[in-house]
Amino acid sequence: MAQIIFLLLVVAVAWYGYRKFVTDAERLTRKRRAAERERQNEAIGTLIKDPKTGEYRLRRDDE
Repeated sequence: MAQIIFLLLVVAVAWYGYRKFVTDAERLTRKRRAAERERQNEAIGTLIKDPKTGEYRLRRDDE
């Protein structure tokens, strides 16, 4: 019985690690593609419109 619990624990940790890896890889890919688009457009940054104030501002890294 202890072997089954240990095996399930190992599988759960491996699954969590895999999901974390995939999530980080997708985030980095999005960031890299956005940087490439900015380079192609010769832009210094990306402007986004603030829905509350209606003003444009530079996009932060966490958005």
